[in-house]
Amino acid sequence: MCELLGMSANVPTDICFSFSGLIARGGRTGPHRDGWGMAMYRDGHVWTMHDPRPSCDSDLAEVMSKSSLKCDIVISHIRQANVGAVSLPNTHPFSRVLWGKTWTYAHNGQLEGAELLPVGMHQPLGSTDSERAFCWMIEQLSTRFGEQEPDLIILAEAITELALQMKDKGVFNMMLSDGTALYCFCTTKLHWIVRRAPFKKATLSDEDISINFQEVTSDKDVVTVIATQPLTHDEEWAQMLPGELCVFQGGEVVFQKKPSE
Repeated sequence: MCELLGMSANVPTDICFSFSGLIARGGRTGPHRDGWGMAMYRDGHVWTMHDPRPSCDSDLAEVMSKSSLKCDIVISHIRQANVGAVSLPNTHPFSRVLWGKTWTYAHNGQLEGAELLPVGMHQPLGSTDSERAFCWMIEQLSTRFGEQEPDLIILAEAITELALQMKDKGVFNMMLSDGTALYCFCTTKLHWIVRRAPFKKATLSDEDISINFQEVTSDKDVVTVIATQPLTHDEEWAQMLPGELCVFQGGEVVFQKKPSE
């Protein structure tokens, strides 16, 4: 399995604190040694980086854990390979262009029969079931809506439907973004926390690192962090339900589809 990290904020925010906790799990406090990657959106534009080395040994990961680069949306991933070799093309997150936007996606889990999913112009570049599922989803959205992007609610309903089909094939915890909203779907493990005023101190579970968010934020800031497992031990994280989709925009939940709805 792998681990995911996402962020949605109403003001450009760095991911240093949370990312420091994630990269420790990439080979030091966790078994996810088979590469890491990150996509960072600012004003709809994305910057991505990939490294097939363990994040705990990656000089690039260390630089990013200390970088003050600020962004609106983040998707990051540390990999424990199950399908596909340890290589750059198989390192998440993956990206494709749809409706003039760069969509980015990362996945945790295994999908039975993913190699049979039909894809058209959006062909996988690597050999993972994860990327195949992403290409299939983008193809399905393109076919369903054509050249006209639907509004967020209609799109979220469609993504939920597609994600549930992948859930039938195995474990499908995923994050997906177009730079405007962050779509998160859970089948086994995804947790999230909203940080807003009054801000408090937090301490990472995997590193001896603490931060007082009150010292680095304003009263108007809203920052939501989503992770496979809670990254701090002194905050209360919400756990998503199996089959639930949450959409975050500007740090707020703007759509939530639970399995009973």
